[in-house]
Amino acid sequence: MGGDWRELKKARTRARIQQEALRLFGEQGYEATTVARIAAAAGVSHTTFFRYFPTKEDVVLGDEYDPLLEEALRRRPESEDLIERVRNAVGEGLAAVYAADRDALLARVRLVLSAPPLRARLWEQLLGTQALLERALAGTGDSAEAPMRVRVVAAACLAVLTTAITAWERDGGRGDLPAIVDEAFDHLRTELR
Repeated sequence: MGGDWRELKKARTRARIQQEALRLFGEQGYEATTVARIAAAAGVSHTTFFRYFPTKEDVVLGDEYDPLLEEALRRRPESEDLIERVRNAVGEGLAAVYAADRDALLARVRLVLSAPPLRARLWEQLLGTQALLERALAGTGDSAEAPMRVRVVAAACLAVLTTAITAWERDGGRGDLPAIVDEAFDHLRTELR
């Protein structure tokens, strides 16, 4: 029971730090906001901030989406073709993230698209997500072992996801993001026929 309470306290602290960071970034801009200011606003020490988020970029980009995606991919039936496996896993994982806090997701996407240091860091993360997709789809422990067709599908599906999220943000966050992503996958399917 004590472990559960500690985990809940950690999750609340992490969420509070992230909420305060997003608020401050919205008010002051990403680059003008210091880690010290975020920590003070969240009521934690500078050291505590770094215990939860190794860098300032991580407070925006750090999330649990990749593990959710990987788990969802594992649960997909092998009878689905590669694109459908990714589409359904992305839909499942995204629905959970979107339902948890749509406004925070939109704020994070806006920040990433507007701050060059975050865009650069996002590129690194996308490469990691692509490798995760490749490993999961190929059933290997190393993405370098994935066949070319698996790599192409992983890259195309990731492009569908990022294009849909960017379109959603550019439209002011209107519309249902999971439905927009699903529609984007429809376009990929249509063009591949």
